[in-house]
Amino acid sequence: MQSLYRNGFEKIYDEMYQSFIDYDDEFNFYSKIIKNHNKQSVLEIGCGTGNLGKRFINSNLDYMGLDLSEDMINLSKLKNPKGAFAQGDITNYTIENPFESTIITGRTTSYLLSNKTIISALKNIHNNLTNKGLLCFDFIDASRFIKSIKGGKKVFHEACFNNNCYYRESYMKDNDLDNFMFNWDAVYYQKTKSEPIKLTEDKSVVRAFTKNEWELFLYLNDFELIEFIDRKSYAFDTYVVVAQKKI
Repeated sequence: MQSLYRNGFEKIYDEMYQSFIDYDDEFNFYSKIIKNHNKQSVLEIGCGTGNLGKRFINSNLDYMGLDLSEDMINLSKLKNPKGAFAQGDITNYTIENPFESTIITGRTTSYLLSNKTIISALKNIHNNLTNKGLLCFDFIDASRFIKSIKGGKKVFHEACFNNNCYYRESYMKDNDLDNFMFNWDAVYYQKTKSEPIKLTEDKSVVRAFTKNEWELFLYLNDFELIEFIDRKSYAFDTYVVVAQKKI
């Protein structure tokens, strides 16, 4: 969904996703996992506009947010002046002090389309975690989701925030590319009292995964799988991975 990540559209993304995602629930979910494993610091990859980051900043955890989009990071800093945010690529970011835990949120893993990119990301995350550091991320479950969109599926989502109302018309279809990828075409509108205003559109290729794929990726890149958590999220069937860096 690259169009909503820059050039002013990140503000629309910010408003829409506060209706799509329950950030209080997201914070409670991830912070509980982090605290259960006795970690005191967390790096969030794919932090977007800082809505989840805001909750972490107000907690007792040491937090930093990372995102590929500089515009999203700038908005995160504007909304959270006391927070630490940086622009960076999941495959090659560097931070001064390793974190005890890393979370990858918002199904950001869906944009890791090639096995080479996944391996680069996992190696880089491994290098920026402390010993026995925690890695936690969500992914679209191919075994359920690809079946649900076989032949094509139209999906409608509506979002209202601060008296602004938007809607998104999506068309998702399995394709013949490798690695359980699918096409996601989306058109975004703002509601008005008369005709809706078309804001932007996206044509993306996105990847879903099986549990077995992630189990093998983690093993090959020196992470120990702790558990898979079946967790419902809007639009997709999702699993959350909890893993630990091997020494």
